[in-house]
Amino acid sequence: MASCGRCHTAVVLAKGGFWGTIPAAMAKRKAKKASRKSKSSRKASAANHKKLSKHGVTLIVLMRARTGHEPFLEAELRALVAPTRKEDGCLQYDLHRASDGTGAFLLHEVWESRDHHTAHTKTDHFLRWNARKDALLLSRDLTFWTQLV
Repeated sequence: MASCGRCHTAVVLAKGGFWGTIPAAMAKRKAKKASRKSKSSRKASAANHKKLSKHGVTLIVLMRARTGHEPFLEAELRALVAPTRKEDGCLQYDLHRASDGTGAFLLHEVWESRDHHTAHTKTDHFLRWNARKDALLLSRDLTFWTQLV
């Protein structure tokens, strides 16, 4: 700590390798302002999350590629994303890859209803995927979820 010359305590900050001082009161104001920003961003984020209708459904599909087939599985899954997102009743359709390099993939799907998902399974792009998946997959686990909150 150092004095700023006004008989106030100052806080020492490191910024980009440069050491400087600001009065303690100013540091408190900056901290308070940062806290307000984070609270308002949490409120905005919460406002964007709406509860699904009682018929809404979430589907989580966990897949593991056969050894050496990871790039082919990823290509097939990527090919599903754009046309599926355009389908009636598709609220969210996201593809994830395991960050540990194990060849695992996750599809996170949110549909207005189970009927919308059933219609999805009859589309050309899904039928194409369905015909190819067995040659690429070591395992697949699929679970339907309903939103509580």
